[in-house]
Amino acid sequence: MEKPSKWRIKKSVIFALLGVIVLVYIAFIEHRGKDKQFSGLEVYVEGISQVYFVEEKDIHAMLQREFPELQPGESLRKISLYDLEKKVESHPFVRDADVFGDLKGKIMVKISQHIPMARIVRPMAADGYISTEGKILPLSTNFTPRVITVEGRGADKILEKGELGAEHEGFLNLLTFITKSDFWSAQINAMDLLSNGEVLLHQQVGKQVIEFGKPEEIERKFQKINLYYNDIVPKKGWNAYSRVNVKFKDQIICE
Repeated sequence: MEKPSKWRIKKSVIFALLGVIVLVYIAFIEHRGKDKQFSGLEVYVEGISQVYFVEEKDIHAMLQREFPELQPGESLRKISLYDLEKKVESHPFVRDADVFGDLKGKIMVKISQHIPMARIVRPMAADGYISTEGKILPLSTNFTPRVITVEGRGADKILEKGELGAEHEGFLNLLTFITKSDFWSAQINAMDLLSNGEVLLHQQVGKQVIEFGKPEEIERKFQKINLYYNDIVPKKGWNAYSRVNVKFKDQIICE
């Protein structure tokens, strides 16, 4: 019977040999991968409710134009997947891109899109979108989404700055709250963002303006708006008042 110490040495040798075999196999596979030839480019864009702000054919054409090495028969060694990925992610509506090669030499491009949540409207300058992540996006030539519109000096400042800063966190939370609610996204169709940060809400039904105040205590204020709909509108009618103020604590002011 062999001593335990000899058996431990044998096991160490076996594991070491297995490790070497695995490394050699990986190196062999990588070498074969580098010797593969480019056989095609496929682009897949993840749709958002069947809406596409990024066209697959546009991305395909852009990559073929910017990377002339994407020719059938070209060695994959000469094609930088990293550069392809960064180029795709430079598209304003691309949130994330994953570029990789398959076993047949095809390069696959998978794309997720930014989702516009609101549209900043300016009468004398170009409009822009606010994404769900607070990113400012240009208008899309492929599709015009139905989103809440935002006007006012505060909205103009956002576009002039080119981004939503920390001071706009409450405003972004307000947009998110409305967008995620089937009822409020259907009822609130526009808003004014004033220079002092206060918000005015405009409704799909009813002519009165809702003075929301600063985008703070959002749920509590919408509870008061809901109370207005349930208790006051049935008695007074939709157009009895021109404005409804919910920005003060424990008060609903109708005028």
